[in-house]
Amino acid sequence: MPCLSNEAKSFLPMPASRGSLARSFFCTHLQDGLEKSEITEGFEMSNMRHLTGIKNLSREEIGSLLKRADFWAKSPGVQSEVLRGRFVANLFFEASTRTRFSFEVAQKRLGAHVLNFIPETSSTVKGETILDTVRTLEAMGVEAAVIRTRKDGLFEELADQVELQLINAGDGTNEHPTQCLLDLLTMQQQFGKIEGLSVAIIGDLRHSRVLGSHLHALPKMGAQLLLAGPASMMPQPQLVPHGVQIVEIDEAVRTADVVMMLRVQLERHTSSLFISKEEYHLAHGLTLERARMMKPGAVIMHPAPVNRGVEIHTDLVDCERSLIHKQVTNGVAARMAVMETLLRGSDVKWESSLATAN
Repeated sequence: MPCLSNEAKSFLPMPASRGSLARSFFCTHLQDGLEKSEITEGFEMSNMRHLTGIKNLSREEIGSLLKRADFWAKSPGVQSEVLRGRFVANLFFEASTRTRFSFEVAQKRLGAHVLNFIPETSSTVKGETILDTVRTLEAMGVEAAVIRTRKDGLFEELADQVELQLINAGDGTNEHPTQCLLDLLTMQQQFGKIEGLSVAIIGDLRHSRVLGSHLHALPKMGAQLLLAGPASMMPQPQLVPHGVQIVEIDEAVRTADVVMMLRVQLERHTSSLFISKEEYHLAHGLTLERARMMKPGAVIMHPAPVNRGVEIHTDLVDCERSLIHKQVTNGVAARMAVMETLLRGSDVKWESSLATAN
């Protein structure tokens, strides 16, 4: 890497990095000395049947999920038996790395039997609908389905037609609730709160399901939301809640506590970009020059995958302001909280399922 000024060096990777954090979090043994009562303490029962989107959650429900996610984030190495004997299925009709694998890790850490559905070798290639596929899994005894789909609003169609529990792993450009939860968890860990934060989300806003969830979550949690991006990629005005501000990128970067960059979702565009990637980076990306505008204590986030050199300079992905890798780690904790909250039965069943944990 070329020599940088002292100011620029503040954006270089931290030495104690994500490796040790990830190794600690993904360790799969039951941590010595953690009592069953410590695992169950603070868990709040919920009547939540599905997680179809953040739109349908109250501030209190979001807070409860974050509280439980924070417990799992602070409990590296702990495995629970809460989902012992329960069958859950992951159905991904769009590509995924972080969401798919973190759901599977979360499910296995909770003791579930995990079924990974492969669309290309299933009857969906013969014309079977997702509804019929889910009903088939339900008939086999599967109790929960984690689904990613290209279709906006699929979960509203499915929710009243199936008995198993549904978890939205991303539906088209609509919502991505578990990504939103892990983002909120990361902000809360960093700042101690979400209320009062200024959060700038910048980039391809029109095609982002992550933004779709944050448009509901951040105002509910008391944060100020700023939006910036190319005019052709701004969200439809009717989707933007009252109080959300649309600003220029330099103002967003200069004033926000959290600068969250979004990639250009070329797979959802009907026409190619009219400018080059280099031109996009200079006009709309988080360049090194823009990063120097950030106020002290401000952080960089990104839901990933990252297109280095397009929406964000490559050096900023791993710099000391970046929480991008922490977001990935928190994805497991947030998804453990969701799976546990939805699938946990009565206190009697819970106590029985944990009996072998000690």
